[in-house]
Amino acid sequence: MVELLSELTPSFSALYQGVISSLPAWAQNFINLFLWSLLMVIYAIFVWKFYRWIAKKNLFELNLSKFNRSEHAVLAKLFGAVIYFVEYLIILPFMVFIWFGAFTIFLMLLTKDLELNIILFVAVAIVAAIRMTSYYKEELARDLAKTIPFTILAVAATQGLFFDSGQLLSNFVRIPEFLSDIWIYLIFIVAVEFILRVLDILFLAFDLHSEEEVRTGD
Repeated sequence: MVELLSELTPSFSALYQGVISSLPAWAQNFINLFLWSLLMVIYAIFVWKFYRWIAKKNLFELNLSKFNRSEHAVLAKLFGAVIYFVEYLIILPFMVFIWFGAFTIFLMLLTKDLELNIILFVAVAIVAAIRMTSYYKEELARDLAKTIPFTILAVAATQGLFFDSGQLLSNFVRIPEFLSDIWIYLIFIVAVEFILRVLDILFLAFDLHSEEEVRTGD
């Protein structure tokens, strides 16, 4: 499959360039402008829909505790701990990793001459920074989750760096080469979320901050 994609990458790029070059100049500009505008719209919608979500300390209201029907105190606490682990240390990091994957794809589209390993590193660093700040102040995390992606879009738009179909396909072909790095990034996200959760529990246990203060930023 990888070899097939490698062969198709230059062919697809050459085909696209061939079709475009055969059209009048106004038609070439029209198609390129349409594709660039469509990409910008999709990217903006993605950021707008998900920046609030990724910046929330509790990303989703998954109330698995309703399944805790044990009447035995010890078993209830043990089952509650398992539920908490599933909610916040497995499902939540997995959802964050999906956002990381989508953001990586957009970075492939919006950057030029940037190695895939650098794109992956930048994407996971941004996601991790957003998650860290969400435990400090969600308002700050929302600003970070919104500002950085839109800044990247602005730079790409003003410098004409994006929508290189050949480079995009080339990066997709090379993804299997970085599977080990991707797994490391997944483990990193899980570890960050785990540490943040533990610290948050300790802060609440010792009454070092109130939940309302963290959320409102007062």
